[in-house]
Amino acid sequence: MSDTWIILGATSAMARAFARAVADRGDAVFLAGRDMDDLSHAAADLALRGARLAEAMAFDARKPAGFDAIIDRAASEEGTINVAVFVGSMPAQSEIDADPRLVDGTVTDSFTGPARFLQTIAPLMEQRGGGTVVGVGSVAGDRGRIGNYVYGAAKAGFHTYLSGLRNRLTRAGGHVVTVKPGFVDTAMTWGLPGMFLVATPDMVARDILTAVEKKRNVIYTPFFWRYIMLIIRSIPEPIFKKLSV
Repeated sequence: MSDTWIILGATSAMARAFARAVADRGDAVFLAGRDMDDLSHAAADLALRGARLAEAMAFDARKPAGFDAIIDRAASEEGTINVAVFVGSMPAQSEIDADPRLVDGTVTDSFTGPARFLQTIAPLMEQRGGGTVVGVGSVAGDRGRIGNYVYGAAKAGFHTYLSGLRNRLTRAGGHVVTVKPGFVDTAMTWGLPGMFLVATPDMVARDILTAVEKKRNVIYTPFFWRYIMLIIRSIPEPIFKKLSV
């Protein structure tokens, strides 16, 4: 039997590419997000691509009251349940500096909302014998940088949460893949200064699917970001705090 995937933040470019990849395998896909018209059109496309089932469902990381409806619908399907988290928001750091209230939404979208959803569905995954969680973080979570330290802090928290969840679900036969993308050609990064070595969403989706199949724990995508971030993490703090990176 094919797998069932819940894809949170399914209107993002990376999520769309990943959804197409699992639909091509014949998996069932629940596209969860805020733009229901967009998601409904995407679900129709996935059905044509061969998805066993493709449905659009309302999801907002800031409204946990809606989480149970998605989980209950997925639970009605037999077999393994998997979750891929592509949720996040990244206001410009200058905007957050000007309005600190934006911190709350950034952290909820990028960390605490998805974590609460995963915490809620974890018992069901354990009952079903595991399943896979794909948690999309960011290289921004590897070190606080002046250009996006609130977003980076949220993703760092999400990385740590995923590490603990991986430890938990492993005991039930499940697995958690932490994905740390570098610069990807998406709406979130469009127009940002200093972009280089930009990957396509399809490239990232392929890397994620390979990581799922090989049960990787943490991946950087594209792969060379592992080495870029190793260098950035190695810079001594007295020097790093003077850099505009």
